[in-house]
Amino acid sequence: MLDDLSGALADLVRLPGAQHIQNIHPLIVHFPIALLFAATLGYWMGFLARRDGWQWGALWMLLLGVLGAAAAVASGLYSAPGVMLAPSVKSALLAVHERIMIAVLALSAVLALWAIAGRPMPVRGRGLFLAALLVLCALIAKGADYGGRMVYDYNAGGYACSQPIEFSQ
Repeated sequence: MLDDLSGALADLVRLPGAQHIQNIHPLIVHFPIALLFAATLGYWMGFLARRDGWQWGALWMLLLGVLGAAAAVASGLYSAPGVMLAPSVKSALLAVHERIMIAVLALSAVLALWAIAGRPMPVRGRGLFLAALLVLCALIAKGADYGGRMVYDYNAGGYACSQPIEFSQ
């Protein structure tokens, strides 16, 4: 009985899918993406429905998203030199991905400071603030697209399989 319980607990902690990744970056990036998109949605819904509570929730998601984005950028910059990609892919995709995601971090930090100053959402320049959140989401989507291309088109996510991958049923 105790062996079964310890085996079940070990299965909960073990991450077998993560054993093939090259670095921790893929485990971090999805949280700030979700949080920053959710913050944008929360601010817009709170604005349209005139719900102060939704704006407070959006502020917290924005703050957590900025912290997550900082961790994602840091882990990405740290691991970039070791990613197994051809130099042409690094210059065409990785360099652009880095620049866009650093811009995401900078813009989200500015928006967070602006939101803190006008808690939970700025009154002055509110339209610009809401528009900047949409720009932030567009930047995230564009940067994530570059990251996805590196992972799915050029196997930057790990060494789990050789390329090319043949179709099988």
